[in-house]
Amino acid sequence: MSNKNDSINIEFNRAVQETEKHNSWFSNDNILNALRYWENKLTKNSLEAWIKEYNFDNQNSKVAIIMAGNFPLAGFHDLISVIISRNIAIIKPSSDDKILIEFIVSFLHKEFPETKEIVKIIYDKLVNFNKVIATGSNNTFKYFEYYFREKKSLLRKNRTSIAVLSGNETNDELRLLSDDVFIYFGLGCRNISKIFIPINYDLTRLNKSFNNYKHIINHHKYSNNYNYQKTIKLMNNEKFIDGGHFILSESENYAPPISIIYFEYYNDINEVNEKIISKVNEIQCVVSNLKIKNSIGFGNAQKPKLNEYADNIDTLKFLLTSS
Repeated sequence: MSNKNDSINIEFNRAVQETEKHNSWFSNDNILNALRYWENKLTKNSLEAWIKEYNFDNQNSKVAIIMAGNFPLAGFHDLISVIISRNIAIIKPSSDDKILIEFIVSFLHKEFPETKEIVKIIYDKLVNFNKVIATGSNNTFKYFEYYFREKKSLLRKNRTSIAVLSGNETNDELRLLSDDVFIYFGLGCRNISKIFIPINYDLTRLNKSFNNYKHIINHHKYSNNYNYQKTIKLMNNEKFIDGGHFILSESENYAPPISIIYFEYYNDINEVNEKIISKVNEIQCVVSNLKIKNSIGFGNAQKPKLNEYADNIDTLKFLLTSS
């Protein structure tokens, strides 16, 4: 058993190292963070609680999964959903995340030989499938719509996430907010990229709390983005707050470039609720301790429950629909 575990550990470490070399956005810390998340979720109790309301009898669809690659294992929830619903997964991994996905599929095939028939990776043109789950950008979404127009499909495009502050948050809550903002360099659709704050809010509180992640400025790609965005703002004579490793910029827009966090003042929380409703198809999640529909607590943006689905579309329910 020891030799077997040693072999798995060697293969795992090699996959992590090769992934970081292949895509430097996938740092060792970010890869391990994603794996720890799944280690906590893939327990017997969690899985049973997730699927208890579904009936997976007579399932045997071939489901193509076109995975995103904006953070490590971004498409893993889709894979687990297909497997646990007793369907067949045909994976087309993102070029940015193919090494980790290949490692996991190889591990499944070795540890559970029966998965060789139900989990397959393909790099060529997708053929012979009944349903498709595809995640990409707003541009690729249009392509997906056309290409898969005759298939049963679950298609996803860009989303962003926001935080709404009351002004009464504790320092610990704001430190947890820094996790929601900076884990995965802010590249995930569940990363907080815009913060609504009350009038007269002391923005230095965010600066202090976000110092927890000042080390990310040492990452060359992130640093390049930060310096570029800072230079653009200086050249355009725009107002901004320089956090040293991030930029706070007042804006009514959403989804800022890497290293920029938008903020917007509000007078009435009802106004914020109305804005959230108007952007419901663009917002993935909302972090707040205020009474906002479907909001979650600070520090939980990157720790979704198994039944908190991307784009709020129940993946298992989709998989159970007839082809």
